[in-house]
Amino acid sequence: MLETLKFLSIQIILLTVVTSVHTYLGLHVIRRGIVFSDLSLDQLAAFGVIVGISLGIEGGTTGSYIVSFVAVLMGSVLLAYVKPKNKMIPQEAVIGIIYGLALVASIMVADKFSGGSAYVTQILSGCMLWVSWPLVLVTVLVYIVLSLFLYKYRKIFIAITEKTEEVDNENFWDLLFFISLGIITVLIVPIAGVLLAYGFLMIPAAIAALFTKGWAQGLRIGWIIGFIASMVGLFSSYFFKLPYGPSLVLALGAFFIGALILRYMLPERK
Repeated sequence: MLETLKFLSIQIILLTVVTSVHTYLGLHVIRRGIVFSDLSLDQLAAFGVIVGISLGIEGGTTGSYIVSFVAVLMGSVLLAYVKPKNKMIPQEAVIGIIYGLALVASIMVADKFSGGSAYVTQILSGCMLWVSWPLVLVTVLVYIVLSLFLYKYRKIFIAITEKTEEVDNENFWDLLFFISLGIITVLIVPIAGVLLAYGFLMIPAAIAALFTKGWAQGLRIGWIIGFIASMVGLFSSYFFKLPYGPSLVLALGAFFIGALILRYMLPERK
């Protein structure tokens, strides 16, 4: 019983912290219309983990996170600075290409060492056993620093998202935005997997966007729904012996479907 409480308490703290920053960044991603940018960074983080494993670096270690961050940093530069001038080619096309290349590269690297395909599956679904108190502590500290940074420069990021005014060095601020996405991606993908990391960013924010255009209210809605859905998925995974990542994704998805139904039943907003 004590071991169960200890194990679940780690997960609860981690999921609470993750939901907070992911919801805020998710609102930016949705309102900017770059909904697959995080998925491409998630896949690059996974690619970094697989490359590390192929080099003998165990997943969930410091070395693995460093290799993963290098891959994500390269992707962040591409997302910030590679913007087609031809209006017929949207930025989403670039984002999709980056994701496709990262996925193919991951499969090719994994094919070159024993058990590689199993690692690809594990990175997609996440690995619950890689969660530890040191990792939770590092994640909490990083998320606090990141939250302070995003709060301090919130007016600039919101101005870029809502296009309310011209921002000097917009590409540079875009780079900082994507690096922020990349940092949380590097921390969460080895544990939660690519699918859940993307779900954490998009689903609570998408639910919030259904009901409000305000930032503060959107954050509150996303945080509450994201936390409740995460708890449902966590306990379902643990007590019914279900895969960790898919369980949380399905729980988040179920809440999203419920939100869609509720939004349909409510009167139209002015």
